[in-house]
Amino acid sequence: MSVANLCHRLQSQVSARTAAGFAEVLRRLGAPLQVAVAGRIKSGKSTLVNALIGRRVAPTDIGECTRLVTRFQYGTVDRVEIVFTDGRKQVLPFAADGMIPAELGVDIEQVSHIEAYLTNAVLQGMTVIDTPGLGSLDAASVSRTEQLLGAAKHRKDEDDEEGSDELDDTSRNAVAGAEAVLYVVTQGVRADDQQALAAFTAATASREAGPVNAIAVLNKADTIAPESVDGADGDVWKAATILAEKQASTLKPRVADVLPVIGLIAESAESGGFTSADAEALRQLAALDDDILQTMLISADIFTSWECDVPSGTRLRLLEKLDLFGISHAVEAIRKEPEITAGALRRSLLDASGLEAVRQRLSIVFAARADGIKAAAALASVTALAHASADPAERQRVHDAIEVLLAKPEAHQLRLLEALTLVASGAVDMPEDLSEEVLRVGSNADIGAQLGKPGAPRQELAAHALERAGWWRSFASFGATPAQSRVAHVVHRAYFLIWQQIREPQS
Repeated sequence: MSVANLCHRLQSQVSARTAAGFAEVLRRLGAPLQVAVAGRIKSGKSTLVNALIGRRVAPTDIGECTRLVTRFQYGTVDRVEIVFTDGRKQVLPFAADGMIPAELGVDIEQVSHIEAYLTNAVLQGMTVIDTPGLGSLDAASVSRTEQLLGAAKHRKDEDDEEGSDELDDTSRNAVAGAEAVLYVVTQGVRADDQQALAAFTAATASREAGPVNAIAVLNKADTIAPESVDGADGDVWKAATILAEKQASTLKPRVADVLPVIGLIAESAESGGFTSADAEALRQLAALDDDILQTMLISADIFTSWECDVPSGTRLRLLEKLDLFGISHAVEAIRKEPEITAGALRRSLLDASGLEAVRQRLSIVFAARADGIKAAAALASVTALAHASADPAERQRVHDAIEVLLAKPEAHQLRLLEALTLVASGAVDMPEDLSEEVLRVGSNADIGAQLGKPGAPRQELAAHALERAGWWRSFASFGATPAQSRVAHVVHRAYFLIWQQIREPQS
């Protein structure tokens, strides 16, 4: 890789401190893509982490562990380590339920973070970083969270609501290792959601928030009242999809997309929480008179307290795993197909959770372009290391090497990611329609999506790519400011390369 070659070449030409930084950049380039999962307190982050990993290992109840950054990465042996601020490490046994213990049995003030190594295939390609929750509805929790993460609001006076996007050193160092952010929101996107998202994306190795390295999910989609969303027609999932689209317009251009998901159902279905005993209990519920069942499903209290043949404790267990929406979905699936197996019922619940769409988007936004994201993050780190050098000659040497690298044709993806970040962050002001086009071309891996013509035939895609390449070249030469022109040349080149790729004979 070009950035790796640059680091290798420069290591002998810079100070020992800068060379050590380059060594860390090289290590990161060879490691899996690191994705930080962030969000407000009680947004269901850890539940979603468990679903993504496919194992219920991250504690979901508030405890000491949820106050710390936890890194889930691949290992040949399952183990958990407490990493202290002085560098010491202590092996931590799993709890009886197979999860990381909620209480650690050590002085939490001396803990830097937790490292969890799991023999899990998902983690071979992606390290997942579970971060403490930010924000809360009550002032006490806000204050406590801000103290933990260092996201304290600096006020000129008691009435100033201006927030800061700063993180404390521990969180910054842990999250700075991430190249991407998966941000979890619930029904209402608040001002502090945007501040928190800005804080976490700014702390990633790529330094800037943008659709290249951030997506969001609307969790707990089943709790949305469909009658509160215009156009939902009484359908919960349709309501969640409409609300997610509205949230996407609020959070863009910081995120590539907002997708609805039901983390609780996803966790239960994907991590082995849903059992054959649960399927049998649901069959018993499906056999109840429909009027009785519909009454029971009005609320959790009625569901667990109603007198019926299914024991109250069993119903409580189902509620904890699936909530009312999941129970209702499973009962409907059983009534449609009475002979459905427990495995097929689990898959039906997984489909209803929306997890697969989130995984596909993670694959498109993160995994498919992991090398480009990591290279852009590495280049940002190299630039930061050079700026931190006290030697002007060293700074110039690294700067010149970066310019030579970016001038090479193979570095075009880095140029495109850089242009995308400049436009997304507002550093380069572009008309809204052109900004949207830059974001679309730069933040999608699929050619049809890049061109805004998903599913179109190859001939139409090729003609459109060539037409837009010509338009952006003309704009760069005759209608753009100098800053816009630099971006336009990159977009022109992107369209031209897409045109070439479409014209290549299909294998």
